[in-house]
Amino acid sequence: MREDELATAVVEHVEAAFEEPEIRLEEPYNHYGTRGVVDVYARTPPPERVTYLAELKADPAVRMASGANEILRQYRRVERYFFRDDAHDLRTRLGRDGPGLRLLLLFAPTVRCVEHVFEHRSLYASIDPELSVDGVPAARKVAFLVNLGDAPDCGLGFCSVNGDVSVGSAAFREAVPGESRLAEALAAADVDIDGDADA
Repeated sequence: MREDELATAVVEHVEAAFEEPEIRLEEPYNHYGTRGVVDVYARTPPPERVTYLAELKADPAVRMASGANEILRQYRRVERYFFRDDAHDLRTRLGRDGPGLRLLLLFAPTVRCVEHVFEHRSLYASIDPELSVDGVPAARKVAFLVNLGDAPDCGLGFCSVNGDVSVGSAAFREAVPGESRLAEALAAADVDIDGDADA
């Protein structure tokens, strides 16, 4: 599975979920020489304007990375510098209900990605879901993508890695949709899940 498949699913989901969202792929940022690219930039229309920045990781990215620290450095660099350049803005809004910014690190539902996330589960789980960026409430989500085929019908889902349920727990396994690509990857991966020694 390639990152362009993940990007297609994210874009289809956003287009189905919101009326006339602004979407850009491979959106660059540059803050005094600190350069980077976010895989998917999406912004919902007013009045509830919410910005989504998604970093997508499929097998090639996981294979080429030196480890979880490299992936997390890239993810956190987006958080720190994306809105520091002149091309992007993030505005506070009085009376906002919920985060105005969602920072997503999304993994493909593949054996390689499952094994990578399980190996580094404590690092990914340590990402605090709540933060503020320039006074705007924000949320971080590290997750596996699920239901990619349902994205055009607004059915794309997430199985969170940095939420309340531990990625190695039986509760996590139960949250994974049956007969999904992620369920197949979990079954095939060389990982241990609490209460399921054969997983």
